[in-house]
Amino acid sequence: MKTVNNKAWFLILPVILCVAFSAIVPLMTIVNYSVQDILGPNQRVFVGTEWFQMVMRDEELHGALYRQLLFSLSVLAIEIPLGILIALCMPAQGWRASLSLVLIALPLLIPWNVVGTIWQIFGRGDIGLLGHAINSMGIDYNYTGDTIDAWLTVLAMDVWHWTPLVVLLCYAGLRAIPDAYYQAAKIDGASRWAVFRFIQLPKLRNVLMIAVLLRFMDSFMIYTEPFVLTGGGPGNATTFLSQYLTQKAVGQFDLGPAAAFSLIYFLIILLFCFVLYNWMQRVGTGDKK
Repeated sequence: MKTVNNKAWFLILPVILCVAFSAIVPLMTIVNYSVQDILGPNQRVFVGTEWFQMVMRDEELHGALYRQLLFSLSVLAIEIPLGILIALCMPAQGWRASLSLVLIALPLLIPWNVVGTIWQIFGRGDIGLLGHAINSMGIDYNYTGDTIDAWLTVLAMDVWHWTPLVVLLCYAGLRAIPDAYYQAAKIDGASRWAVFRFIQLPKLRNVLMIAVLLRFMDSFMIYTEPFVLTGGGPGNATTFLSQYLTQKAVGQFDLGPAAAFSLIYFLIILLFCFVLYNWMQRVGTGDKK
């Protein structure tokens, strides 16, 4: 009988240790804080699920969750189709393809806090190009004072910043499709829509699954860009879950409720990603049938 050498698994031991140190240990600390009331450096009282119950009854949390869901779904509805469209329009090879990839990837290289600062200046009505252009058309645009303007500005900022990620993923997926499929479609006289519907879109299924999961998780945890741009305002119009959590933990120093909400936040992201993944898997299986 042939023996199997499993010593290669020891090579991933450093990775496991790094993950344990950077993820598991902090998570256990959060779990510990979520069931205790910290009165002082050495004074702690076990409260069980009291913080979880208090957080779940918080009306501000409900509002932040609704805003977060609306924002994440809006991001997916815009960035996924737009990313596919741009990838389809990009050159397939040559120096134009290289130049297009470089230009498309530029927003991804900008730090998140700088992105917020850029759009903060860009949207101002006095010195910003976008704000001045919109106001010159007779539209009263003010993202610092109007709820809808603030919401649309944050959404436009995220689309500008992260659509290139979807474009790059879709472009890589399109380039991986063998030319034989296109040649067969050309012989059959298939239209451009038929090629996209029956060749390109099915072949992009796995890539789109990655794009949807990445963009959903990232948009659901967005913090820096809207915080720099609007500070969560006007009012609570752009206060998302991550900002609500920061206010609890840092602003009010309620470590117990903040820890409980962190766990709930984590479970919400896992739940939605699980639902999205299974839904896309079923859609892909249905297409194959």
